[in-house]
Amino acid sequence: MVAETPVTGTAELAALQTGGCTAERAWALFDRLPGVRVAEVTTGRWRGEELDTGHPFDGMLVASGWYGKQFDGPDSVHPLLFADAAGAVFPVDPRRVPLSLAGKVPLSGVRMLRSILPVLGPALRTRKYTARLRDIEYRGEVGAAMVYDHLPIIDHFRRVDAHTLFGVMDLRGMTEPYFFVLRR
Repeated sequence: MVAETPVTGTAELAALQTGGCTAERAWALFDRLPGVRVAEVTTGRWRGEELDTGHPFDGMLVASGWYGKQFDGPDSVHPLLFADAAGAVFPVDPRRVPLSLAGKVPLSGVRMLRSILPVLGPALRTRKYTARLRDIEYRGEVGAAMVYDHLPIIDHFRRVDAHTLFGVMDLRGMTEPYFFVLRR
């Protein structure tokens, strides 16, 4: 009998991203992945991707121009980077993003808002860091978590491979998990 080759986190994540993913399948992968410590998180910009699990936020960030996150150090994090139509990337203050509208505004409305990002941009942008990284135990594993300064949000990360993090947003009052991927 030939031993089966174990599916790597990279391959399993790719399979989840092809569609038909559920929160249960995403949790199963998240819980199998190793934690990544703050000291191991590569600094710089990380490109974000959504993992469609049927969450009310699914599609909203991408439609709005979400680029990803930027880690410049444990106390120096831009949790939300957006890109305008010209591709210029800039940090946004999360307090200025109406999260309560997620799932209530159709994606066409969100795309329309993105088209006026050049007008809205100055009101949304920030130069200040609005989050920090801390090692936190979550679901039985200690790993890097991004703690927002002014909102009840903690994003927890697990390592998929040397260039990929799998994240889940923990937002107070949110009943369903919101999963995302960051790539360097």
